[in-house]
Amino acid sequence: MSFSIGEFSELVGIPSSTLRFYEKEGLITPDRDKNNLRTYSEEDANWLKFLLHLKGAGLSIEELKQYTIWRTAGDSTISERLNMLKEKKIVLEQEIENLQKNLDTVVRKIGIYEEKVAKLDV
Repeated sequence: MSFSIGEFSELVGIPSSTLRFYEKEGLITPDRDKNNLRTYSEEDANWLKFLLHLKGAGLSIEELKQYTIWRTAGDSTISERLNMLKEKKIVLEQEIENLQKNLDTVVRKIGIYEEKVAKLDV
């Protein structure tokens, strides 16, 4: 099944302008129909959703471009892709650890305030 840019935009939940930007940056390469209009496939949707997860994990546009180049090159670049993802995993784990510390502090402070409020209500 193929999708127009408007249909694809709705399917993946991002604006058409962003799709055009991603195409300009080489992150996605939609086919063109006989009228030279962009057409997208379900495979394009799966790829874009994966890219959006990588973007959400903190990869920059430049890193996404490099990953896309490696993906296009095929299996000979699996090691490079693996290393990029492992490095990002370490950064994400550190961020999660820092967020957990912040959450622990907030939870502890909430407990202190709830005790004080309970004493005031007595």
